[in-house]
Amino acid sequence: MASYHRTVGRTRRQERVRKKVKGTDTRPRICVFRSGKHTYAQVISDDSGVTLASVSTLAGDQAREAKPHRGVEAAKQIGLALAKICKEKNIIEVVFDRNGFLFHGRVKAVADGAREGGLVF
Repeated sequence: MASYHRTVGRTRRQERVRKKVKGTDTRPRICVFRSGKHTYAQVISDDSGVTLASVSTLAGDQAREAKPHRGVEAAKQIGLALAKICKEKNIIEVVFDRNGFLFHGRVKAVADGAREGGLVF
């Protein structure tokens, strides 16, 4: 029963954040999701309804490069990798969507890594 309440609370926070945060073609949205083991981040244009870039600790080059594969350090590497992909696609300004999670721990590490990689938000 506890996990149900946690999910409902996150869904409410997600909706509340999504009212204000909207990604456009010129300034897309970075959406972060964290599971028990992995961290995922996407760059989304809500105008077009398209995912422009995605990175996770689960699959791809970033997963192999990230040592360790979990935790705050891996999340920071995800942010850096996402910033690198965005720069290749000439995306510099973004908005950050914490997706109902607290801005703390891995979510904050993704944001810090993206900022360190050169993204502005």
